[in-house]
Amino acid sequence: MQELRRKVFKLRGGIWTLLFVLILLLARPTVRSFLLGLPFVLLGQSWRFWAVGCIGRYRGEAVGAERLATWGPYAFMRNPLYFGNGLIGLGWGLMSGPWATVLFLGSFIVVYGLLIVPHEESFLLERFGDEYRAYRRRTGAFLPKGWPGGRIAGPFAAGVLWTSERHTLLSTVVGTLLIAAKGFLS
Repeated sequence: MQELRRKVFKLRGGIWTLLFVLILLLARPTVRSFLLGLPFVLLGQSWRFWAVGCIGRYRGEAVGAERLATWGPYAFMRNPLYFGNGLIGLGWGLMSGPWATVLFLGSFIVVYGLLIVPHEESFLLERFGDEYRAYRRRTGAFLPKGWPGGRIAGPFAAGVLWTSERHTLLSTVVGTLLIAAKGFLS
């Protein structure tokens, strides 16, 4: 199972692209559905910006971490980047219609919840031990367990946003525009 998780982690960008293509094929957007989904897309990308600013560079084919980020959005949950992805995908699904939403939610739970996150967490547990165990006890994987109080404060590197997040931002903008075009130009 760990080998499957490692492979899925390595291919997560391609899996995300395939999932978007399937959503686009199912898409039957209306003005109402587009406007319903758009706030989720914007919130998801904003949440990702906050998370990236807290951890800096993060892209890679293998799991890695120099330090355990527990501030910013990481004070609320252990996987804020994937939470941001979830909001973006949910927004695209809502824009596209009920079947696309169901496809996204089911795929997200399997790919991220059952494969990618457990793979990353096994690495973090091995790398950070008791520090990670304590962090895991006080935070949820994708949803907050409570208000983190003063643990929100921490370093934020705004300069890394363009370097680390431009690909995701471009994908989010293009994906949203493709869904809009399918609904409003067809």
